[in-house]
Amino acid sequence: QVQLVESGGGSVQAGGSLRLSCAASPYIYRPGCMGWFRQAPGKEREGVATMGTGGSTYYADSVKGRVAISVDNAKNTLYLQMNSLKPEDTAMYYCAIRGGTACYVLGPERYNKWGQGTQVTVSS
Repeated sequence: QVQLVESGGGSVQAGGSLRLSCAASPYIYRPGCMGWFRQAPGKEREGVATMGTGGSTYYADSVKGRVAISVDNAKNTLYLQMNSLKPEDTAMYYCAIRGGTACYVLGPERYNKWGQGTQVTVSS
């Protein structure tokens, strides 16, 4: 059974940075799509950034230029580097994987393996 464990969340001031990590076990060989999602209180879960096995990356308009998704295959770990954080970035952040293609689709509906989430709080 695949397990995804996020870490790296925390509380920062606006303008700060965080790097989220998502460790997968056991080893996952080339999942179709990998992604980071977030859910703020009272809001629906939304896609932040996704990546295909070929390395293509996709970002929500709200975070473009401020975040970067990457993967370390040797460590079986997915990352989300977040810079210039804003209070509106406050949310629970989740990593997820799925098979298939069309990784440019940022919606969370097709993802079927999820981590437990890590909280990011940005104060003004």
